[in-house]
Amino acid sequence: MPNSIFVAGSTGYMGVRLTPLLRQRGCEIKALVRSGSEKKLPTGVTGVIGDALKIDSYTDHVRGADTFVHLIGVPHPSPAKAKQFHDVDLVSIKVAIKAAREAGVRHFIYLSVAQPAPVMKEFIAVRSAGEQMIRESGIPATFVRPWYVLGPGHLWPYAIFPVYWILEKLPNTKESAQRLGLVTIDQMLSALVWAAENPPSGVQILDVPKIRELSRSSSVLQSR
Repeated sequence: MPNSIFVAGSTGYMGVRLTPLLRQRGCEIKALVRSGSEKKLPTGVTGVIGDALKIDSYTDHVRGADTFVHLIGVPHPSPAKAKQFHDVDLVSIKVAIKAAREAGVRHFIYLSVAQPAPVMKEFIAVRSAGEQMIRESGIPATFVRPWYVLGPGHLWPYAIFPVYWILEKLPNTKESAQRLGLVTIDQMLSALVWAAENPPSGVQILDVPKIRELSRSSSVLQSR
């Protein structure tokens, strides 16, 4: 496990569950938060007040971190939020990459999205641009690519499980159904912790089949 991890998006849907897991595994965690949100952080996590959309707002606090985990994004993505994807998702990753590069981070974990896909084109375009900027930075990176994450408040897709089951059995749709499959919040947490513990020398991609595979062999959540 790396000695120090900087998390951007620590109080969001994924971050609020991930940071305590990383802390339990003995890692020093610094978490980017807005002023007043420090109380949402678990015990032992150091809050860093900063603006995720402002260049150099938090760079100095990243120094000394081995790994940067970027979880920032517009909640509940939909085609109607195209402008927000550019204003928040794209701007925040530009700020994060600059901070990570200047701070000497050795591993960048980016919560991206499954691709290609027939819908959510602007969302995918922005996340793809984020991936490309990370590649160009030269920082070894892990891109985690879920499609839809099932969890509290995100349960309606359970109703279409039978459809996915059929599509994954048909030769013409098997690959896309697996790539755009559903994963649970616990599967995502297992994959993100695994990514933190297994930095690559270049770029590695954790797509939906890999996320599912890692959760089957992981003991991350068994200690909770």
